[in-house]
Amino acid sequence: MLFHQMFDELPLNAQFNETPIGSPQVRDYAHMLELINSIMTTAPAFDKMGLVGFPINAILDWPMGTPGGFAAFLNDKVNAQLRKILYQWAAFLSSPDSRIVLTNDPKDGWFGRDAMAAMPDFEKKFICDPGQPSYGFASRDNFFTQQFRDRQRHVAASGNELVSVNACESAPYRIARNVRLSDRFWIKAQPYSIRHMDADDPLFKQFVGGMVCQAFLSALSYHRWHSPVSGTIVKAIMIDGAYYSEAPAVGFDPLAPNESQSYSTEVAPRAILLIPADNPRIGLMCVMPVGMAEVSTCDVTVYVGQHGNKGDQIGRFHKCDFK
Repeated sequence: MLFHQMFDELPLNAQFNETPIGSPQVRDYAHMLELINSIMTTAPAFDKMGLVGFPINAILDWPMGTPGGFAAFLNDKVNAQLRKILYQWAAFLSSPDSRIVLTNDPKDGWFGRDAMAAMPDFEKKFICDPGQPSYGFASRDNFFTQQFRDRQRHVAASGNELVSVNACESAPYRIARNVRLSDRFWIKAQPYSIRHMDADDPLFKQFVGGMVCQAFLSALSYHRWHSPVSGTIVKAIMIDGAYYSEAPAVGFDPLAPNESQSYSTEVAPRAILLIPADNPRIGLMCVMPVGMAEVSTCDVTVYVGQHGNKGDQIGRFHKCDFK
């Protein structure tokens, strides 16, 4: 009912006749299922649009902004089925067949003219072999989780434990101070609500009144995370969430859920890593990677009790759901 409702609620004016990547807008539930089924045996090619690599997201972008979409994409039963769909797509994206898009095609290939312009010096930055087919990557997911070559990213202030570093290759999005235990995170201001971000874990009461530093990771960026401080992991968990939910206050977002990123910290699939820093002046640090749409898997690669140094890898994102 909610899926039929969201398509019925889409405006009929010209803006909504196309998806944000320029393809005809889906207008009914059955057509949506046919297209998603087709996507299951394809890999995302490169394109210059803002939703590069997100074909399911493109189908659902405008419907996300309707009242029916808001209700549907927060529904646990809907997200359980979306998780199954994404899991099946993940199986294809981790197979050799998914390398079909890892080509030198000037427009669509991930090593072609347009892609290399968007990712300059790729072969110098990342471990790959341009002399091999698909640059030596075993699958589309293997390409997505690419690794930097040695000495590509130096750890800032190495040896100075008063300085914490960015957890991933991201750009600053928002800084909030004096965050509250509970708040109305779905409204226009999208405040951070500690209780909802952490799924009501009592440890998180320590962060009330503290600061949240949120950053945005581009689809074209390096997708691994690194510890911002030296310390021992005391908690490492994954929280299931809503894959395609956007804040109702933002209206129709042509790159949804980009304008809902603060809201997404409370509802999207995410990981929580708690690290008491070796330096007591820093204290307890939380790293919370948040999955968006198809980039839904937060793969934690450390364990509770493990000690690491500032800059050590602690996890990575995957395309789709690899649980």
